[in-house]
Amino acid sequence: MGLKQNLHNLKEKYKGTKMAPAFNAIHTFLYLPNEVTHGGTHIKAADDLKRTMNTVIMSLIPVLIFGMFNAGYQHFSAIERAQGITTEFSLFGSFLTWDNLWIGIIKVLPLVVVSYAVGLLVEFIFAVIKGHEVEEGYLVTGMLVPLIVPIDTPLWMLSVAVVFGVVIGKEVFGGTGMNILNPALTIRAFLFFAYPTWMSGDKVWVYDAVERTGTADAISGETILGTYAQNSESIYSTWDKFMGFIPGSIGETSTLLILLGAAFLIFTKIGSWRIIVSTFIGAAAMGLIFNGIVNADIITESSKFYGLMSAPFWEHLIIGGLAFGAVYMATDPVTASQTNKGKWIYGFLIGFISIMIRVFNPAYPEGVFLAILLMNVFAPTIDHYVVQGNVKKRLKRAKVKTA
Repeated sequence: MGLKQNLHNLKEKYKGTKMAPAFNAIHTFLYLPNEVTHGGTHIKAADDLKRTMNTVIMSLIPVLIFGMFNAGYQHFSAIERAQGITTEFSLFGSFLTWDNLWIGIIKVLPLVVVSYAVGLLVEFIFAVIKGHEVEEGYLVTGMLVPLIVPIDTPLWMLSVAVVFGVVIGKEVFGGTGMNILNPALTIRAFLFFAYPTWMSGDKVWVYDAVERTGTADAISGETILGTYAQNSESIYSTWDKFMGFIPGSIGETSTLLILLGAAFLIFTKIGSWRIIVSTFIGAAAMGLIFNGIVNADIITESSKFYGLMSAPFWEHLIIGGLAFGAVYMATDPVTASQTNKGKWIYGFLIGFISIMIRVFNPAYPEGVFLAILLMNVFAPTIDHYVVQGNVKKRLKRAKVKTA
């Protein structure tokens, strides 16, 4: 009660000042705003934007924790392979260990802290300058960004990208709810095009590699997509790929946890199951087309596209960032299609184009974030034609009745 009273006193102190938006953001993070509706009929609900964002964050926490354990696991596994040591996998004996978690803590948590600190600082600055309340959209973006970047991304580089993403990807359009591009993917795209050598995703990161092995090159290795792009066979089993015991960006490896997060978002009516399902369908369709090309001997094994084309269509769904993008990025309610039919088209094209880019992109064997950004731009167009199609159908029915 004392804390609430003190916060109320501070709120009254800052009321009407330039710093009021910044303080109100902190106050309403702990307590519901004491605003009431005036006039007319209003829809009332227990949730608001901030609570909705927090629900998405809750679905991301298991993915984050798993990614921290996996960072340590990949670190020690790469060192053992470099030294010729083979250790049998054990969930509690070799994966869920304090050593693995500690590596994840010292490398992953700084990315999360910097992402939130820089992003929210920019949000607060714009709120103070413009005189509006701080928008809560970055609460989810701040968690998504560390999960979709390589673990060894320099913090200064992440800071620059976050500023770019928040300012150019959102604030220039008017803030949360007005942006046409997903802010987290805008940040990822900036990193990809500004610092391509850091974002290639073709190396397994190992902490303190030089000290442990004498040479960083001795323990470098490609991710699964990088392996297929080189027409090589993966050393990981289907079970490893589905569970997430594989190298990759922090949040993209465990398809199982991502699907559980999807179920939670669908149950809470925050995520669109139509977009998620149609994205997987589109990816599977493109994968089947490539499998058909390989089976028809249209390309040979010497082709640089053979490895990714020959990968079973269902495997494309559990490797790389497809599942993470389908669940947490494509379903962004601001940048996605709004009509039910449009969601099916929007999601299908994301999955279809993702696998196409994944196979044909010579620089980076992944295409999910580019496909989602592309469809973010076309989402309003898709909805426009869906609505126009419905209008035409109704006009035809009206003419038939009048006739």
